[in-house]
Amino acid sequence: MTDFEWKGSYIASHRLKTVGVVLALIVRYLYTSLFLYGFVHKIIHEWMWTGVMAEHFTKRLGELKIEAFSSGSLQAHIASLQATYLQHFAIPLAMPVAWIVTIGELIIGVCLFIGLATRANAAFGLFLLLNFAAGGYYNLTIPPLVLMSLMMMVLPTGHWLGVDRKLNEKYPDSPWFR
Repeated sequence: MTDFEWKGSYIASHRLKTVGVVLALIVRYLYTSLFLYGFVHKIIHEWMWTGVMAEHFTKRLGELKIEAFSSGSLQAHIASLQATYLQHFAIPLAMPVAWIVTIGELIIGVCLFIGLATRANAAFGLFLLLNFAAGGYYNLTIPPLVLMSLMMMVLPTGHWLGVDRKLNEKYPDSPWFR
């Protein structure tokens, strides 16, 4: 599937494949916009140099403790695990976490936008999403975003539109551009 070409004759003879490639690229750019928006939001609201992230984590920890007491056993267990994650990892390390998340969102967004190391950046995006969920910020947007991450880890979208194809030709043994 990496042999896709943006030529009229190729597109005309591979219409279904072209539709699939275009849809996958649309998904990639929607996913990209999420990370670029997250970066801009955190910069505007000064998450990297103030206690904003620690405040969010502390507030969520309080909500999770209430949920743990008022919900069923499975929900209480999940809320308890999320509270432990926040209490023993995210809150004590809120400032480094803020930097990693913010800079990570920038790296993911820019690299996916230009099609650079798309599979690795989709994996990094998945890592951030799973950490958001572990911290108690799970909502109904997480499963579709996880599926988008997995799709981009499998499909060579950077070869279809981006610099991955050229870099893979130049460095065929590198796993970053496959």
